[in-house]
Amino acid sequence: MDEPTDEELLSATDTRSFERFYRRKFEPVLGFFARRTRDPELAADLAAETFAAALAARRRYRPGGGSADSWLFAIAYHKLADAQRRGAAEDRARRRLGMERIDLTDGDLLRVEQLANENRAQASVEGLAPDQREAIRAHIVWGRSYADIARSLRTSEAVVRKRVSRGLATVRDRMGDRR
Repeated sequence: MDEPTDEELLSATDTRSFERFYRRKFEPVLGFFARRTRDPELAADLAAETFAAALAARRRYRPGGGSADSWLFAIAYHKLADAQRRGAAEDRARRRLGMERIDLTDGDLLRVEQLANENRAQASVEGLAPDQREAIRAHIVWGRSYADIARSLRTSEAVVRKRVSRGLATVRDRMGDRR
């Protein structure tokens, strides 16, 4: 039995076909974003956004209009351009407001994951302001991108990043891990 082509998988209407397409194309798409952004977290977020958009738009894919790769990477290019525009706008807004860039280190993310398993940490997170609590849950626990959270809350990524940063700082203070 021959393996279906990418075009056949993308044109099919069942979930399993798209899953197979995703498995074939995830690493090349992630690599594309990793090379262009030099930011692993952003690359993973953009790859997820690309496949979400591809899944939502797969009914519009036409095999005669080009290869599945071309179609998928056109979506990826658009996601990258959108992220670059958002990033430039956020940088301008941050400079205008005198805010420093918030970068969560791998250590910060690991620490939050470890804390999520402790009752004390859960109580600290529960005691946060609702906007910070929900931002931390969405980004750290559920792994949603800042862009996705911002869209669902109808706010900017900068606001979501600030909520996560402030919430994490408060949790660290409550846990006695002052930096």
